Amino acid sequence: MPEIEPKNPALLSLEGLHLWHAPLSSCSQRVRIVLAETGKDYESHLVDLEKDEHASPEYQAIHPRGLVPALVEDGHLFVESIDIIQHIAGPGSELLACHDPELLKMGDEAQLDLKLLTFEFLFRGAPPPPAAAARRFQESHQNEWLKQFRRDFANGFERERIDAAVRRTSARFSRLNDLLADGRSYLAGDSFSLADVTWMPNFHRFALMGWPFEKTPYLQSWFERVSARPSYREALLNWQHEDVAGLFARYTEKRRSEGTGIASFGGLT
Repeated sequence: MPEIEPKNPALLSLEGLHLWHAPLSSCSQRVRIVLAETGKDYESHLVDLEKDEHASPEYQAIHPRGLVPALVEDGHLFVESIDIIQHIAGPGSELLACHDPELLKMGDEAQLDLKLLTFEFLFRGAPPPPAAAARRFQESHQNEWLKQFRRDFANGFERERIDAAVRRTSARFSRLNDLLADGRSYLAGDSFSLADVTWMPNFHRFALMGWPFEKTPYLQSWFERVSARPSYREALLNWQHEDVAGLFARYTEKRRSEGTGIASFGGLT
């Protein structure tokens, strides 16, 4: 759905680019990377997911499913990250010169597994929210899928569900590795494109979880190339606080030492 009608009429009068996003949201990271690559100025509207600001009536009037990111350009509202990055790049962009819609589609489909595995292997290391906060989220958020996901996370994901997500992720990374095995520099060919933008946050996130990328050496080399781009630091690393990265690293090591890290699921080892 490239563009939707705003429920909040105030959005119609906004001029320029306005982005509602969260620092650690992988979909937000995609959008910020494209904004950095294109050099476009935008007004930043941070949504604090830890405080459940995406469950507020005000934000759900912007994004009907209460997710991030959301982009408004001159009164036009876009709420899907794949649509947003294509819109920002625009016709004739170098980011679209080497275009592969299938890689964007595969990246979009990967988000549910990325979310589940992020919550299991990174966010589970944080203290659970107070019961009152959890109750308020269930009462105020209108996205039934997201509310069920939160309940599932609180109760603990089933081993079979985690294994299945790991297997699907492994298959996707293997496919990307096979593409790169022909000597191309980037996922869709010899030039950096939206396909690379789509997958950069995923690689970064799974590296935080301790994913065994040595099994996909071409993909590992690809990430060394794309992570050297200024947009990677500007749009992703600069939004990741050092204390958060440290917490993730300690929890990942704890899970690994206990034999319950991500590499112990889905037949990875």
